[in-house]
Amino acid sequence: REGALMWNKAFEQAGFTDAIEVRQMPDDADWEPEDVRYNTIRWSPSFESWAIAIGPSRVNPLTGQILDADVIIDGNAIAKEVRGEIAAEVNEWIAAGHRTPGLAVILVGNDPASEIYVRGKRRDCDEVGFHSEVQHLSANVAQADLEARIKSLNDDGSIDGILVQTPLPEHIDEDRIIDCIDPRKDVDGFHAYNIGRLAIRRPTFRSATPLGVMMLLERLVEDFKGLDAAVIGASNHVGRPMGLELLLAGCTVTTAHKFTRNIADKISLADIVVSAVGKPGLVPAAWIKPGAIVIDIGITRDENNKLRGDVCFDEVMERASWVTPVPGGVGPMTRVALLKNTLQAARQHQEDLATTSP
Repeated sequence: REGALMWNKAFEQAGFTDAIEVRQMPDDADWEPEDVRYNTIRWSPSFESWAIAIGPSRVNPLTGQILDADVIIDGNAIAKEVRGEIAAEVNEWIAAGHRTPGLAVILVGNDPASEIYVRGKRRDCDEVGFHSEVQHLSANVAQADLEARIKSLNDDGSIDGILVQTPLPEHIDEDRIIDCIDPRKDVDGFHAYNIGRLAIRRPTFRSATPLGVMMLLERLVEDFKGLDAAVIGASNHVGRPMGLELLLAGCTVTTAHKFTRNIADKISLADIVVSAVGKPGLVPAAWIKPGAIVIDIGITRDENNKLRGDVCFDEVMERASWVTPVPGGVGPMTRVALLKNTLQAARQHQEDLATTSP
């Protein structure tokens, strides 16, 4: 323990403040996957059952190599800052006599990754002062029963935001489920109404992951107008709304997809590259314009159960001005975007009540 604490002090003196933790664990244990603050665990036999975890701002999440902190976008640190801002807003909101904002999550089945994400969302709610509830349904729940649960939450005055965790079982029609959610409680920003509002430059609830990306980019880019941006992937939940967000900010946007020809030529012109495909190693350094900002949304587990992004991180890091790691980049920002949308929904709910009250 003394050795571990000594290393803790040494890392803090070297500039790893708030990115270092010493914790006692069984010899064969690992950090919980949901603990997204840390990408790398460093063991030493002399520490016995003590470990040091180094945060993503200074460590390559795949190799453990210490990197230049000026290159890596630390989504965990930014998300922590934003949660603090949201918590302060919630305190003011409640002090003004308003109801505590409420978020409901529906989890269908027992997908381990989904369970981890839902626990993380609940922990986030506790941190900022939200009321939260999780409805865990069996994997064989009927479509009609799931829709009924959603409609019940639509009518629940204590709930401002509804989130249905994906993936859903194959027998469930996901589009119908999204359509069932009241657009005023669609804090994931998946409903056609909210995507449509974004498309006509009148956004309400913006899709959580693209919103989280924009919150990152806004800390790096003073003026988006005239920048070339490329989005790789055209999914309804991420790629398409991501392109709309960048367009709204003033970028000239290219969306690449499975039918795109000469993709390397198109991506290499971009000042901002966002990849949202879920294919490890898809984006090599050769595609990246020197000095570009690279945002990696893709996330998959490889054969060694390690999380991987779309971007060839080591080589792209040498070419980009900024790059997000996986994990520890976009993921934490998606969760704080959900919190921001939920607080916005609570405010809108209060305004609606005020305008309809006699």
